[in-house]
Amino acid sequence: MKIRLRKVFAGFVLLALLASGFASVSAQKTRSISVPVTYYKLPNGLRVVLSPEKSAPLVTVAVYYGIGFRIEPKDRTGFAHLFEHLMFQGSKNMGKMEYIKLVQSNGGVLNGSTRFDFTNYFAVVPSNKLETLLWAEADRMKGLDITEENLKNQQGVVGNEVKVNVLNQPYGTFPWIDLPMAAFTNWYNSHNFYGDLKDIEAATLTDAKDFFKKYYTPSNAVLVVTGDFDVAEGKEWVRKYYGAIPSQKAEPQPDISEPRQTEEKTVTRTDKLANKPALGFGYQMPKRGTKEYYAMGLLDQILIEGEDSRLYQELVKNKKYTSGISGGINYLGNMFNYNGPMLFAVNFVHDDQFTPQEILAANDAVIDDIQTKGVSQAEIDRAIVKLRSDLYDTMTQFGGFGRADLLASFALFDDNPQAINQIEANFRKVTPKLIQETAKEYLRKTNRTVVIVNPEKTDKKTD
Repeated sequence: MKIRLRKVFAGFVLLALLASGFASVSAQKTRSISVPVTYYKLPNGLRVVLSPEKSAPLVTVAVYYGIGFRIEPKDRTGFAHLFEHLMFQGSKNMGKMEYIKLVQSNGGVLNGSTRFDFTNYFAVVPSNKLETLLWAEADRMKGLDITEENLKNQQGVVGNEVKVNVLNQPYGTFPWIDLPMAAFTNWYNSHNFYGDLKDIEAATLTDAKDFFKKYYTPSNAVLVVTGDFDVAEGKEWVRKYYGAIPSQKAEPQPDISEPRQTEEKTVTRTDKLANKPALGFGYQMPKRGTKEYYAMGLLDQILIEGEDSRLYQELVKNKKYTSGISGGINYLGNMFNYNGPMLFAVNFVHDDQFTPQEILAANDAVIDDIQTKGVSQAEIDRAIVKLRSDLYDTMTQFGGFGRADLLASFALFDDNPQAINQIEANFRKVTPKLIQETAKEYLRKTNRTVVIVNPEKTDKKTD
């Protein structure tokens, strides 16, 4: 898929963008990616990734906790997102919102988000403020100021966010909530992860304190530092501020597996706010990290990424069903930063003169061509060029946060942040035969879920 950062669960809006170039990954695009990685673990279990890059006087500090909305409490949908907000309400040495003020007053930007398998927090600041930022972030990991007042306040904020971003928006849940809820059978993968208002409002102070104790621990976290800093000095500051945080046994993970899908699923709903119909469909992905997973990454490029992609050419240019298509692997991030069942999905709003059935038939013809005839090595090579370009773009996003995101994901899910330097090599192992075999198994109709959104019909009266 296009490796882009989607800020769906932003805890607050980025106030500025820091522009920086990363010469080590962008100056020589003909060379293989080579990102310096120092990886180690503190005695308390905290995983630490240090990746210096000297082209701009900036540093990014990112902390990823291994808790996303996928495994939040069953009767507390939206709780992982709610807790993301609580992380900015104060800690032992910083009062409410002081962390935000600290970063902004030093010329930095910051954000947080809740995703399928992690909640992350990051800030980009001038490099001479690295020690200050490490101290502040460690202070939050040591303990939050979780009060009844803060909880009630943020319940209202998140509840309003649900109303504004979902309930009162046309296509508000389409497709990023609709498709997983329809496709998956395991509750952990299929519940309304933005949260039901009654669940959000029912959260108690005890719930919040227990959640922090279980999941916001060093053994369930990754700390990443990228940018203009000295590794030896960075190590010393990490030891100084994080080393004394008590360790705790990791919380056992629930079973989030999904059975092999054997029948096509279709869900149709009416949207009172929509003015045109919309169509989304998704195919269950191979397991992350397998050879078929990398083949699907290239199929994403071949099928939907860019105006040269097969589905764009057929559905937009040829059939003129729609003005554009969206989708890919992981609506809430990229194909590397998740760690459970996932969909390869396509979605778009289309003209009401066309039916979902004829659009799906056109899609099936494109898929069938790959399944029966395969693809050429030349098409694979073009897909790798596009993917490589997207990867470089990701590396330089938000002052280096894109690079930190990849490093954190590989550390959190694979215990191997060095895998960032093997991404391209893994895609180059994909052959035309593997593409064809993967398309036959994972792009079959019986592995597909379809969501149809229809605008509400109104009777028009004339005089």
